[in-house]
Amino acid sequence: MNIHEYQAKGLLAKFGVSVPRGAVAYTPDEASKAAKELGGDIWVVKSQIHAGGRGAGHFAENPDGGGGVRLARSDDEVRAHAEAMLGQTLVTKQTGPDGKEVKRIYVEEGCDIARELYLSLLVDRETSRIVIVASTEGGMDIETVAEETPEKIAQVAIDPVTGIMPFHTREIAFGLGLEGSQIKSAAKFLTAMYKAFLELDASMVEINPLVVTGSGDVIALDAKMNFDDNALYRQADVEVLRDEDEEDPMELEASKHELNYIKLDGSIGCMVNGAGLAMATMDIVKLHGSAPANFLDVGGGATKERVTSAFKIILSDPNVEGILVNIFGGIMRCDVIAEGIVAAAREVSLHVPLVVRLEGTNVDLGKKILAESGLPIVSADDLGDAAEKIVTAVKEAA
Repeated sequence: MNIHEYQAKGLLAKFGVSVPRGAVAYTPDEASKAAKELGGDIWVVKSQIHAGGRGAGHFAENPDGGGGVRLARSDDEVRAHAEAMLGQTLVTKQTGPDGKEVKRIYVEEGCDIARELYLSLLVDRETSRIVIVASTEGGMDIETVAEETPEKIAQVAIDPVTGIMPFHTREIAFGLGLEGSQIKSAAKFLTAMYKAFLELDASMVEINPLVVTGSGDVIALDAKMNFDDNALYRQADVEVLRDEDEEDPMELEASKHELNYIKLDGSIGCMVNGAGLAMATMDIVKLHGSAPANFLDVGGGATKERVTSAFKIILSDPNVEGILVNIFGGIMRCDVIAEGIVAAAREVSLHVPLVVRLEGTNVDLGKKILAESGLPIVSADDLGDAAEKIVTAVKEAA
């Protein structure tokens, strides 16, 4: 799960991470009021969408009018920027050409920036340890830095037994070229950031840029946080921050039924149980000359209700011209899965070719149920056979 920048800063601040003062606004009036309440003579107005590259982006309605992050030197200028952003479509390198509508902005006090750095915490999949990633190249894509100047990236793994220790923070501070009081500020910052990461069940915290101010303070000028979806049941304060407007409607609907769904660009809808099997299914569909319309994993408990929901979600995509069901009946019996497929096909008034490959417990009974259903369901013997049949069926139906 992702959250907005201002929400991430709010959470981090509760743990003692230094962030600039700011306020969220949904209207130009609220933005102007926020600037007055913050005080000062310079503010930053930031579009809030779930995508990076906002400052370098552009608005579809006014491509030459500036990006999604702008400086303002009066509350009237704050209002003008808010009017230019709210309700408009911001296009960045991460949104794709369609962009995302800006429904809220963040007005933040100005900051005396002496240096821009990069800092993040994430989980190393190989070691299952939290790793601090830092670089002197702040404000840039860390992927670009890793590709062009990898020597400018420092990594420190944290032993979960000890947690973060003073020598960890010093190693990062020295690697970033900090000195004097900056080292102490960085140590406090990192310790608070690590605590927030652990206690909030985060999967990533990224501060880019992390800035050193003219007075030597270390502050998070931007913040991005992702969370472990499997831990949200114990993070009620985090889950309420979810912005459903920023999520794909079908992916959101799928999550309500405990389905893992990602929309793709092809024409063959795929329904599989198990992420590995899903990847193999999508690959073999491409091998036979077509392309998958989605990734959809119904999980180990493919109940009738879940299968029905999966069918509805797949068929809601107008690009779907055929459906391939590839389910291995291990935890679930194939006859139960077959009954769910038949019931789902009838309920949604299936109008595209459907090929089903079942394997596992009670597979013969499952195939019998499909054959005797009276529905135009094609059974397949193996994955290659299934892919070939669905691709052929779609071509014949065209």
